[in-house]
Amino acid sequence: MPEAKLSKISTKAPGKLDKDHIKADTAKILEELDELQNLLFAEHKHSLLVVLQGMDASGKDGVIRNVFGKLNPQGVQVYSFKAPTEEEKSHDFLWRIHKVAPGKGHIHLLNRSHYEDVLIQRVHKWVDKATYKKRYEAINAFERLLTKHNDTQVLKFYLHISPEEQQERLAERMQDPRKMWKYNANDFEEAKLWDEYHKAYEDAFENCNDVPWIIVPSDQNWYKEYLIARTVRDTLVKLKMKYPGLKKT
Repeated sequence: MPEAKLSKISTKAPGKLDKDHIKADTAKILEELDELQNLLFAEHKHSLLVVLQGMDASGKDGVIRNVFGKLNPQGVQVYSFKAPTEEEKSHDFLWRIHKVAPGKGHIHLLNRSHYEDVLIQRVHKWVDKATYKKRYEAINAFERLLTKHNDTQVLKFYLHISPEEQQERLAERMQDPRKMWKYNANDFEEAKLWDEYHKAYEDAFENCNDVPWIIVPSDQNWYKEYLIARTVRDTLVKLKMKYPGLKKT
């Protein structure tokens, strides 16, 4: 992808778009996704890995709930990644990711992912520059393995919000009883590292682009969910899947 400077990319929906119209379109797309997931599961030839990255409060949980929440849970799994456990530290950094890659017919969602190992670990200087640069190479090889040798479609979404929107959402977690469980005082400390995180993301976009990144303006949830649902729908449609016929006995 061309060099992505996040400060120059809008976090908002184009002003000409009508919110109600987009939400109606999203509802239709989600109906299509239900059928496409059924096809994916039945045909059993392909799989889909969805990577969701973004700053704290960018809306990853909302995407999982509102775009994928109504699909058949037999074929969808969600995995969240935080600091590695002691067991995970004893393996290579991709070990915990590779073991949750989707099998044929399945959709797996990563709420944060292998990119944390070139983001938070870089920003907090838990690894040196030589290490995270080597990790770029390993990530590219891993994603090529999935896409070129295992019929796995990989979609990498960066949920792009403004610092103002992030602060508003973090404040809501202290006031809205439905969101208080998400509150973490450390999120405000991490927000102070905004520029460092953006630089780390921009370098990841540039160096890990064998599978292209999709930067999603995410200040408005209705637009974010529409773009992601449409991209997933279009990706599955391009597979030209068919239901298997009767099995020969």
